[in-house]
Amino acid sequence: AGCPQKPTTKTTTMAGMAPPMGPVMVLNANTKRETGRKAQLGNIAAARAVADIIRTTLGPRSMLKMLLDPMGGIVMTNDGNCILREVDVSHPTAKSMIELSRAQDEEVGDGTTSVIILAGEMLIMSEPFLRNNVHPTVIVHGYNLALQEALKICEKQALVVDLEDKEAMGKLVQSSIGTKFSSRWNDLMVDMALSAVLTVATRPDPNSTRVEVDTKRFAKVEKIPGGEIEESRVLKGVMFNKDVTHSKMRRRIENPRILLIDCPLEYKKGESQTNMEITNDEDWNTLLKMEEEYVENMCMEIIAHKPDIVITEKGVSDLAQHYLQKANITAIRRLRKTDNNRVAKATGATIVSRTDEITESDIGTRCGLFEVRKLGDEYFTFLEECEDPKACTILLRGGSKDVLNEVERNLQDAMQVVRNVVYDPKLLPGGGATEMAVSAGLTKASLKIEGVAQWPFKAVGDAMEVIPRTLAQNCGVSVIRTVTELRAKHASAITADPDAKCTWGINGTTGKLVEMTELGIWEPYSVKVQTIKTAIESACMILRIDDIVSGSKHKK
Repeated sequence: AGCPQKPTTKTTTMAGMAPPMGPVMVLNANTKRETGRKAQLGNIAAARAVADIIRTTLGPRSMLKMLLDPMGGIVMTNDGNCILREVDVSHPTAKSMIELSRAQDEEVGDGTTSVIILAGEMLIMSEPFLRNNVHPTVIVHGYNLALQEALKICEKQALVVDLEDKEAMGKLVQSSIGTKFSSRWNDLMVDMALSAVLTVATRPDPNSTRVEVDTKRFAKVEKIPGGEIEESRVLKGVMFNKDVTHSKMRRRIENPRILLIDCPLEYKKGESQTNMEITNDEDWNTLLKMEEEYVENMCMEIIAHKPDIVITEKGVSDLAQHYLQKANITAIRRLRKTDNNRVAKATGATIVSRTDEITESDIGTRCGLFEVRKLGDEYFTFLEECEDPKACTILLRGGSKDVLNEVERNLQDAMQVVRNVVYDPKLLPGGGATEMAVSAGLTKASLKIEGVAQWPFKAVGDAMEVIPRTLAQNCGVSVIRTVTELRAKHASAITADPDAKCTWGINGTTGKLVEMTELGIWEPYSVKVQTIKTAIESACMILRIDDIVSGSKHKK
C-alpha cells in the first residue's frame, strides 16, 4: 500500500521549483497592444490628425476638399460629415471621431466641422496634463464640470426668436449656408430652405405646441442637371419623374381631382401557379371575357367618382388605359411609394388600396395645376399651386452633377437649421462669439474650482478659442493679434458685468472684429449646445482609454 505514494511526493517537489519558462503569451502572437501613456498619446495624435483634415473647411473663407472614392467617382465638398464619411481610416480613435460628426449630422444637421475641431482641441489640451502624470479621471472630472458651466453660459447668451420674422430666420440660415459652396446664391438658398421647412411643418396634435418637421420624407430634392442654379425653386406642390401612360391623355389640367391607389389596374394573376383544363372551346372565350370584365369593372368604379388623374403605384394594363382614356382620365403608373405619400400630403388625397372602397373624401382637390413638362431629356409631372400643401419638392438645377450634389448637401444643412429653430426657437451669436464668451466665462469660473481639476477646467476654456482662431486663420489675418483682441473684449465685458451678453466675434469674410448683433450672424441654440456637449463628452471618453488591443482573428 505504501508503494504507490512514492511518486506523488516526487511530483510535489518538482512543482515547488518552477521549471525555466519563456514569456507567457496570453494574446495571440500577431495582436498589437498599446497600453497606458503610449495609448493615450497615440489617441491624441489620431484625434489631432482627424481635426487637421477638416480644419480648413470652417467659416465663409473655407476651402473645398476633393475626394476620390474606390469606384473612381469624385466628391467635392466642405461638409465635415461628408468628407469624413469618405475618408478611409484605420486607427480606432480616429474612427470614433468620425462617428461624432455623423451623430452631429443626424441629431442637428449642422456644425459637423466644428464638433470635430473642438473635440480634437479638447484632447490636444489634455496632452500636457498626461505628460505631467495627472490621472485621466481627474482631467475628465474637470472637463465635466466645465461642460456644466459652459451650458449655463450658453443659456445666458441665448436670444429667443419669432418664427414669423422672415428676416431674422433668413439671417440664421445665412450663417449656415454662408460657409458653404452655394454662398453665392445665398438669398435664393435661404428662401428655399425656409419655405421648404415651413411647408412641411405640421402639428400632429392641434392642442399642443409641439411641431413635427419631416424634411427627409416630405421635402424631396429633385436634381436635374442643366439650366442655372438661379432656376432652382421650391414648388408649391410636388413633381416626379413620370409621364402619362397613354399619348392621348390630357397633359395639362387645372384644378384636377386626383385619385391615388396602390393596387394594379390589370387582371390579377393567381398567387400560386394554377393549371386549368378547358374541355369546352367556349370556356376559353368566357375566361378572357371574365378578365376583361374584371378590369372594366375596376375602371368603372374609378370613373364613377369622376377623377381627372389616377396615380397608381402598380401597373396599368392597356385595356384599363383604354377605358380611362375614353372617360378623359389621365393615368400615371408605377409611382414610388414615397412619392405617392408626398402627393397625398400635397393634394389632400388619401391612398386607396382597393377600387371598390373609393369614397368622395379620398379624392384630392387641393392641387391647382397638373402639367407634364420636359426638362432636359425627360418628362416630369408637376402638381403645382396646391393650397396649404404639407409636402413639397425642391427643384435644383445646375451645371453638373458635382455642383448639384454639393448644393443639395448645403440645402439639407440649411433645412436642418430651420428645423432646429422651429423645434427650439433660441439663437446664439455666431462668428466665434459664443465660444469666446464661454472661454472667458470658464476662465473666470475656474478660480472658484479647488484642487487639480482647476487646470483641466481652464483648459476647456482655452480649447473653445480654437473656433475663432480657425476662423481668423482661414481669413489670412494675424491670428494672435485678432484672438487676443477678441479675448480682451470678452474679458473686460465679463469683468464689468458678469451677466452681460457680449456678442463680439470675428467677421469670417474680412477677419475684422465685429458685434454679431450688427453683422447679423446667428446660429441655432440647439446646434451650438449639441456641438459643445458632443465634443467634451467624446474627449472624456477617449481620455479614459488606456489600452488598445488590435489584432486580426484568423478566419476559419
